[in-house]
Parts: sequence; C-alpha cells; structure tokens
Amino acid sequence: MMVVTALLSWFLVGLFVRVSKARGWGQRVRADGPQTHLVKDGTPTAGGVPFVVATLLVFVPLYLSGQGGDSRELLIMLTALAMGLIGGVDDLLKVRSRMKGGGKSELLAREKFPLQFLVAALFAFFAAPLASHELVPGLGPVGDVVLLTLVMVGSVNAFNFADGLDGLLSGIAIIVLLPLLGLSPLSALLVAALLGFLWFNAHPARVFMGDMGSHAIGAIAAGAYVLHADVWLLPLAAIIPVVATLSVVIQVASFKLRGKRVFKMAPIQHHFEHKDIGWPETHVTMRFWVITAVATAGVWWLLGGRP
Repeated sequence: MMVVTALLSWFLVGLFVRVSKARGWGQRVRADGPQTHLVKDGTPTAGGVPFVVATLLVFVPLYLSGQGGDSRELLIMLTALAMGLIGGVDDLLKVRSRMKGGGKSELLAREKFPLQFLVAALFAFFAAPLASHELVPGLGPVGDVVLLTLVMVGSVNAFNFADGLDGLLSGIAIIVLLPLLGLSPLSALLVAALLGFLWFNAHPARVFMGDMGSHAIGAIAAGAYVLHADVWLLPLAAIIPVVATLSVVIQVASFKLRGKRVFKMAPIQHHFEHKDIGWPETHVTMRFWVITAVATAGVWWLLGGRP
C-alpha cells in the first residue's frame, strides 16, 4: 500500500500545483527573509493538503479491512487531521491575504495555541493508557496526560518551525519515521505520501508544504513515538525540529531581554542561509538531513535494531 499511497500523493500534489497556479494560490515571501527566497514569491502553498488527503484515502479502507493497525492508529490519524485543520486555517488565510492584497494573513498565537492544546489534551487522555511503555515512573495518570499534551503541542510546533527550505521538512519527517515503519502502518503511509510530495517540493520547489502538512506530520510523529516506541526517543530523532524551536526561543528571549539577536535569523536553518554565513539552501537541507539520519540511526539502535 505504500506504493499506492506514494503514487496517489504524487498525482494529487501535481494536480494541486496545476490548479494553484491557474488560480493564483501563491504564497507571499517575506521581504525580511533570506534574499535568495524572493524568487519564490508566488509559489503555491498548502501542498500538505493533498498528501494528507492521500494518506487518509488509503488509511481508511486499510483500517476498516483490519490491516491498518489497532485503535492506536485511528487515534493518531484523528489527531493528525484535527491538528492539520488548525494549520489549514493558517494556509487559507495566507492564500486569501495574497489574492486580496491584504487582510489577516495567519492565525495569531492566542488563537492557535488554545486549539492545539485542546486537540493535544484529547489525544493525551486516550493515549496515556495505550502507550507501549511507562512514561515517567510515579507520575500518575494525570501527570501522564499533562506530559503527552505538552509533547504533542511541542511536536506540532517544532516540525512547523523546521519548515521553510525546499525539501527540508519532508526529508526530515521521512527519516524520523523510518524506525517506525514496521510498527505503525500510518507512519509507513505518511512516509510514502511524503515521497510523492517531495517530487514537487525538492529544490527548486514547485509547491510549499504549508501549515496543514507540518501540523499533521508533527502529530503523527508524536503519536507514533508515544504509542509504538518511546516518547523520549522523539526529541532525539527529531533533533533538527527541536533545535529549530530552541533557536526561535533563544532569539526572541535575547532580543527582548538584551536587545540583541543571537542568530542572524531564526529558525536556525535561515541563520545558515544568511549572507554572512553563506550556505546555499541545498547545502543546509542536505546537512540537516544527514544530522537527522545519524540521530535516527541512534534511535533505531536503542529500539533494538527493529523493525
């Protein structure tokens, strides 16, 4: 079914690119971002929509036939869809803002975070009793729910911060999910769907992922590691999203407290792109993939070399 998912994703993403270009559903590139990105202005965004749809279309009949895993997989899929819809609103606002020449361009943090926490809390409530390992000895049921809520929200936003370069997040997500291919059918389907998406997202990208895709990826990664592996292995495998998030936190805190920036730009992938550092976008992407691969190999070893 991975081949079917990859081909379906490739077809749907390609169709989405053609329709987006015909209708002008492009993303506005920030003028204060890397100067090399200015040529990307108008590139279709929200490419996560078709690959999430492809994943769902294959997962549903697979699950109903009894080949899509148990209730844990359904819980992960529902959580990914809910988080994806939150990100999808962001994508819609960006497209509408560009087409109308102004207006609200994204959800504010005070609007987005309560929704994310609500979805994450529902996931945590049902996931805590199903986790394949003891989360924290002595933490108790309430503590487990709080922990998993924070993990889910953190993962969704961390993977979102790791986006922004052609092929970067899709490649990272594929590598992070590799140790779970034999444990989580949904993770395998997402890897396949991302391969179809990467065909169009590789440099120079013909489509951007958008927030729906990054939110769904973060939800599936968190859910799969919690329910099939070990929650503490997720930040190791997803080291780049973690570092990207930390770079944003450090940058904001430093500027507010000291009036100075630590990085040329944040998240950190743009720091290396800055003219004073001078790494080409493709070099940043490939090197971050390599770092992710090394970290994920460590996860694979800690899991006993499975699957």
